[in-house]
Amino acid sequence: MATNDAAGDWVLRTEALMKRFGDFTVIPGLDFRVRRNTVHALIGPNGAGKTTVFNLLTKFIQPTSGKIYYEGRDITRLSPADVALLGMVRSFQISAIYPELTARENVRIALQRPLGTSLHFWKSDSSLSVLDGRAEQLLESVGLRAFADARAGDLPYGRKRALEIATTLALDPDVVLLDEPMAGLTMGDIERVSELIREVARSRTVVMVEHNLSVVAKLSDNSPIASFAALASVTSRAAA
Repeated sequence: MATNDAAGDWVLRTEALMKRFGDFTVIPGLDFRVRRNTVHALIGPNGAGKTTVFNLLTKFIQPTSGKIYYEGRDITRLSPADVALLGMVRSFQISAIYPELTARENVRIALQRPLGTSLHFWKSDSSLSVLDGRAEQLLESVGLRAFADARAGDLPYGRKRALEIATTLALDPDVVLLDEPMAGLTMGDIERVSELIREVARSRTVVMVEHNLSVVAKLSDNSPIASFAALASVTSRAAA
């Protein structure tokens, strides 16, 4: 990957980012740069601080010190909601879906969020049907069109992960942070979700925490561009 330190080339970066919990330093001072329209993987042993980095970047926890910049803007003290509105959203290690709702309804709720109506559950189904077309496009994009009317809680685990990616994409993010997207998946599901991540990366920046090194090798290149915590490292590749 060619080196280019132009400020506009970095969609996300940190400066001396540190997080302590009491006397324990989890992140000792991270200088981290994410190039626009690339795929990045954070790798390292359990406890190295990978998920903590995600929580810091998306503001679910506040740093002890240091700075976070998104599109050149200091977002260090913004709220998680404000960061998401700017265009950076994340998934979680545990699939975050509404199990009692259908796959379509899960995506439709996510589509309501940019409109400020995601909590308007009292609205009639017909008044929200205008979102169905886009919801079904997103379900199609993750291979779930045939499961649109299925109860989300009844989907196999791999398809639940795909549904979570669909709800993430419904927020129309520029940067997608995926926390262990392959955790608990079968070999077939890993191939399916890997291909989905490739598709997502065609038009977005992707940062992922992942323990499956064969997946990392396929989706990212092996050149470390930063390091944090004990043995963790960051790899990236330019998106195809």
